[in-house]
Amino acid sequence: MRRMAEEIQPAKQKSSWMLSWLPTWCPTSDSQLKDAEEKMLKSVKRPFSRQHVRISNSNYLWTIAFSTQPCSPPPAHPRTPLVLLHGFGGGVALWAQNLDSLSSSGPVYCLDLLGFGRSSRPEFSSDPEGAEDQFLSALEEWREKVGLEEMVLLGHNLGGYLSAAYTLRYPNRVKHLLLVEPWGFPARPENPNHSSIPVWIRAMGAAMSPFNPMAGLRLAGPLGPMLVQTIRSDFKQKYLTVFDDNTVSDYIYHLNAQSPSGETAFSNMTIPYGWAKRPMQERIGQIQADIPISFIYGSRSSIDSDSGYELKKTRPDVQITMIRGAGHYVFADQPDDFNQTVLQILATTERESKEQETKQR
Repeated sequence: MRRMAEEIQPAKQKSSWMLSWLPTWCPTSDSQLKDAEEKMLKSVKRPFSRQHVRISNSNYLWTIAFSTQPCSPPPAHPRTPLVLLHGFGGGVALWAQNLDSLSSSGPVYCLDLLGFGRSSRPEFSSDPEGAEDQFLSALEEWREKVGLEEMVLLGHNLGGYLSAAYTLRYPNRVKHLLLVEPWGFPARPENPNHSSIPVWIRAMGAAMSPFNPMAGLRLAGPLGPMLVQTIRSDFKQKYLTVFDDNTVSDYIYHLNAQSPSGETAFSNMTIPYGWAKRPMQERIGQIQADIPISFIYGSRSSIDSDSGYELKKTRPDVQITMIRGAGHYVFADQPDDFNQTVLQILATTERESKEQETKQR
């Protein structure tokens, strides 16, 4: 496996009245986001590398990677690398309770999506298909730069939607598609009224606040950090076993108080009450039949699992796991159960791959 691309210094964002105003009003900066992320990642025990991976148009994707150096001697059957894509308003460090376990048996890559976290924040197309294309092209360029031939692609929330879209476009690069509480699958019903909108759709707006819209977080200025601590106090509970202070809320604040980019792209891909303009449910059935698909849901989540079961009607091989006691952030709510589920899926994927290779000989 090739070494990761060279680390680069983030390019300065384009100047604008918004960016010139933010530093004086919002107590955030690139360096503060970096410090908040590093504090989160101190809980990770296994060694990893950190890189800004350069892609086209002067953009870059912030990446952390585990076990990417070649072994001596190399394993006879190295595990397919696992690539983690976070959800809307997230970043690499939210996987802090998962990285040690998931990297225990093979390579793991975790990156900030274009427009989020410590990745570059370019201007996105106002067209939903164009915005989606920018996300996918960035991910494909990243794969080429890092040197991955195949990967197990795991996405949460928006990351799940983009993982499915990437698999549709680049099927020969995905060994297994793993969708964790994916956003953007069901289509918006015709002529809906507020009372007919499913409870989970309405709840999703509250669950993602103050991430959506994040403009409110920026408008809060110096009160922003306290706003996150108050409105999303549940995140402190999710990470209580590793942090007993405001480490997580500080990280979430600095992720989302930065200049909008991925947020704008998401808005352009969305219609009121969280529906996707290009629903994935209408396309996911086109994924090649030989690519396994797994869904992971939390039993207490506001996301409806019907999308997974709907696909299972036409693809009986689809695997659906419900993790008890977990909400939308299933990987943080019940990290041990989540990690074990993913590791079992990875083991099954490798076993089936070896069996297929044996048959072809």
